[in-house]
Amino acid sequence: MSIFELFLTACGLSMDAFAVSVTNGLCVRKGRVRGALMCGIIFGLFQGIMPAIGYALGMNFAEYIERFDHWIALILLGFIGLNMICGSGDDEIQTGGRLTFGAVLVQGFATSVDALAVGISFAALGVGIVRSAAFICVVTAALSFCGFMLGNKFSGKLKSKARIVGGVILICIGLKIFAEQTIFV
Repeated sequence: MSIFELFLTACGLSMDAFAVSVTNGLCVRKGRVRGALMCGIIFGLFQGIMPAIGYALGMNFAEYIERFDHWIALILLGFIGLNMICGSGDDEIQTGGRLTFGAVLVQGFATSVDALAVGISFAALGVGIVRSAAFICVVTAALSFCGFMLGNKFSGKLKSKARIVGGVILICIGLKIFAEQTIFV
C-alpha cells in the first residue's frame, strides 16, 4: 500500500472522529486546549489500536465483527447524542461545559469500531500493520485536534443550542455508520 493510499485510508477512518471532535468543541466552554489534546490523543490512539486488533484477529473472525460493529456505533453514539440533547439546559451550567475523559473514551471507541474491519483487510492484503496503525493514529490525532478547535471557535455563535446541535450530529454519525453497513452494502 502506497503512502498516498494509506493517507486516504487514514483520512477516511478519521472523519467520524473529526466530526465528533467538532461537536465536542462546540459544547466545551472551558479547557479548550485540554479538550482538543484529549480528543486528539484518545481518538488517535483508538483509531491506531483498532486496526491492529483487527489485524491480529485476522480473517477468522471478520464475519462476526462485521455483523454487529455498526450496531455498537449506533447505540453508543445515539445514547451520547440523546444525553446531550436531553441535558442541554441546566447540565451545561452545572458542569461549566467541561469534557470528561470517560465521555471521550466512549466516543473514541464508538467512532473506531469500523477500523477493526480495516485491520482485517490489512491482514488479508499483507499490509504492514505497525507503520499503518501509527500513521492512522497520527492523522486522526491531528484532524481530531483541529476539529475540536474549529468547533470551539464557532461555539459562541450557537451559544445554548450547541449541545443540541452536538447531540444531533452524534446521532446522525451513528445513523450514517449504521446505514453504510446495512442499507448501502
